[in-house]
Amino acid sequence: MRKSAVRLTHLERVFWPESGLTKRDLVDYYAAIAPVVVPHLRNRPFTIKRHYTVPRGPFAWEKDAPPELPPWIPVSPQPAKSRHGALVRYPLVNEPAALLWMVEYGCVDLHVWPSRADRADRPTYVLFDLDPSGVPFADVVRAALLLREALDAMRLRSVVRTTGGDGLHVHVPVERRYTHAETRRFAELVAGALVRASGGLVTGERTAAKRHGVYVDTKMNGHGQQIVSVYSVRPLPGAPVSAPLRWDELTPDLDPCAFTMTTVLERVERNGDLAEPLLHGGQRIDAILAGDWPG
Repeated sequence: MRKSAVRLTHLERVFWPESGLTKRDLVDYYAAIAPVVVPHLRNRPFTIKRHYTVPRGPFAWEKDAPPELPPWIPVSPQPAKSRHGALVRYPLVNEPAALLWMVEYGCVDLHVWPSRADRADRPTYVLFDLDPSGVPFADVVRAALLLREALDAMRLRSVVRTTGGDGLHVHVPVERRYTHAETRRFAELVAGALVRASGGLVTGERTAAKRHGVYVDTKMNGHGQQIVSVYSVRPLPGAPVSAPLRWDELTPDLDPCAFTMTTVLERVERNGDLAEPLLHGGQRIDAILAGDWPG
């Protein structure tokens, strides 16, 4: 690890005043979690969300590798639709020192593509993003469990995690044979089935102002989408972390704010990496795409 190559500054700066957490706390967390989180970042185009001073202060999105990027951090040139196909040089966070460099540069949360750089057109998972609109988090839990029942009926393994916000992410690892359009289509088919079967719990209303219920957002299944990584700290009050869960932990009283840097490190020490199935893929969704639903 090239931690010595990363010069860390302003470590005593208070990042989360309500919790008394400093930049040092953030650096220490990412240094400790690095052996677990880096495999989830490795070889995935990384989009920098640079906070100039503190987590809830001004920030900017940077896709291109900045001039300050050290030469030992690799980059991956990828065509960007927003630039009419022009190449963008995305950094690759492939080792712990690269992660610490990103934190020093201003990153708090970590955003990567749903695909790896060597086959950027082939995602490694399908993502279901469950967002509440005017309903409590307990309804998000109920919707996630309903989604799991559907996926179990398809004999598909899934991983659930908090987002660090007020929703849940459910991932279905898949073989690297499907396009982004196909994984989105799969997610849309399953989400539509949930709307029909949930008795009003899940909504398909696309207009946020008109929405009430749990919305299953499928648009993050796409080329170049920036997905917040598992184990990422979020720049929100209390510094919540996007934490993988066991499915039996999804109970009506689950509090997503309880997953802090300290508690997540304790969970990893106790449970290992609950998101490890996302590193292996190996599932096929051809039948559902072809309209062959389980009876």
